[in-house]
Amino acid sequence: MQRTSWLGPALLSLALVAAGTAPIAAAAPNSAAPQVNWGSCAPAVQNADDVPGAQCTMLAVPVDYDNPSSGTMAIAVIRIPAAGTRIGSLFVNPGGPGSSAVDTAVGMGAALAGSPINEAFDLVAFDPRGVGYSTPALRCRTDAEFDAWRREPMVDYSPAGVAQIEALTQRYVDQCVARMGKDVLGHVGTREAARDMDEVRKILGDDQINYLGFSYGTRIGTEYLNKFGNRVRRMVLDGAIDPSADPVAQTIDQMAGFQSAFEVYAADCAKSTDCPLGTDPAQSVARYRALIDPLATRPARTSDPRGLSYADAVTGTFNALYTPQYWKFLTSGLLGLARGSDPGDLLMLADQYQGRDRNGHYTNDQDAFNAVRCVDATWSRDPAVWAAADQRIRQVSPFSSYGQFTGYAARDICSFWPVPATSTPAPAKPAAPGQVMVVSTTRDPATPYQAGVNLARQLGASLVTFEGAQHTVVFNGYECIDVATLDFLIDAVAPPPDLRCP
Repeated sequence: MQRTSWLGPALLSLALVAAGTAPIAAAAPNSAAPQVNWGSCAPAVQNADDVPGAQCTMLAVPVDYDNPSSGTMAIAVIRIPAAGTRIGSLFVNPGGPGSSAVDTAVGMGAALAGSPINEAFDLVAFDPRGVGYSTPALRCRTDAEFDAWRREPMVDYSPAGVAQIEALTQRYVDQCVARMGKDVLGHVGTREAARDMDEVRKILGDDQINYLGFSYGTRIGTEYLNKFGNRVRRMVLDGAIDPSADPVAQTIDQMAGFQSAFEVYAADCAKSTDCPLGTDPAQSVARYRALIDPLATRPARTSDPRGLSYADAVTGTFNALYTPQYWKFLTSGLLGLARGSDPGDLLMLADQYQGRDRNGHYTNDQDAFNAVRCVDATWSRDPAVWAAADQRIRQVSPFSSYGQFTGYAARDICSFWPVPATSTPAPAKPAAPGQVMVVSTTRDPATPYQAGVNLARQLGASLVTFEGAQHTVVFNGYECIDVATLDFLIDAVAPPPDLRCP
């Protein structure tokens, strides 16, 4: 069935939607055939009034599926009923890990009203354990502690400097243990999310589900396929995670991806005589470092009394590189640094990325991000591994690298994690023919293109390539991508082999 693009404004940065914290209505404990009470999503869920008819519930799931007496967690679930002839349920997840899928479903439900997706599918989402509206919320830091963390530049890679950085890291990990407990931290990974998703399928009464996963949401989708492949009708994975990749190698590849996106931004910026990085893209890295390196010892003044720290300038830059729609804010912030005026747009970008609102309150996105990724792989504790990684990152991503290579580097938070990994890197199992479509963007900064190629090969899935420099693309208003996605999800028609979309 031939389709044309029906989408209006782009669905901007689904992975950056702020997670809520208020509880929804309670539900009965889980069983082989879970029984729950569906109710109104408002007022607990932000902007729920934008999707009239949406229903919400809380689903109790065991902390440890292998030990039912371990207690329960509560999973927040939303369902937005189909407006027309129903094909089934379409689960959505924005990734992170740590972003609220419930909030994403609200945003998508409003944006897709009147669309073929809205006509054919119940839009369904659940917040993974500890995320968004699910309880207990994964929260390791107070607001004040998070503000203090962001003031630390963490760029001194001398032996003494590395020791200080790792002491801060260990303090953070200790806070996670004290506030969440090892039982919770040990059961919040993608292994559990896939089983939880099947429990949600049961309460919907569906024999099969459809799934649209963005970014780290592709990891959940892949895990679900591995465990419950016969319960999937169609699955679209956009901005893919390669489940076979070593986490250190994955980090290096991601930094190379951000370097590529930075170069695209710098080339676009150089078209203007007002570009803070100058009009010669070859000098953009040096000019960028000259603007932000001084912040490591002296934060810049902003209208916000916190000022702009080195860490926030870097975080704000990374946030802007997720989508060209944010480039204007990056340019404005860098111009503020270059002119000695207010670089507040960089602080705004950092606040958005870190989940801080205007009242100084944080979502728990970043704490959940750490808790999930740290149990989803085994992370090296060997300092030499991280020193070698730092050396390699400096080669592939010079824009993000402070100072010179010292032979020392601070280890990742996950190197200090207090519970063992519950998953290990392994290739995805082949899916059924025509069951999965993978979308990968050539200059995606966060999930590099090759990861999507690898995942499609492992699954035996259709691969759709988008030529661009942004993170995820489905239902962002690009006709070629959207038509292929609609044909696949609604009519079960696979895209042409090796489809490339401009």
